[in-house]
Amino acid sequence: MPAVPEPSAPSAGDLELAADQAIAACGGDPREAVKALIVANGFLEAQVEELRASVSAGYSRPVRPPARSQGRLRCPR
Repeated sequence: MPAVPEPSAPSAGDLELAADQAIAACGGDPREAVKALIVANGFLEAQVEELRASVSAGYSRPVRPPARSQGRLRCPR
């Protein structure tokens, strides 16, 4: 199981609907919609960096299989 899920591509219809909603939210001005999306993207990138910095190294380092024991097993006395 991968540590990070792979994003799925939205369908063409979903993209068209999202674009129409963004333009409508900006009063029908596509240039203003693009500017608003750029600002929103910058905000999300800043959040990702903040979260990345706050994650413990124990959660972000790769998982390694346990080392094999070399030699004979010893019984405790």
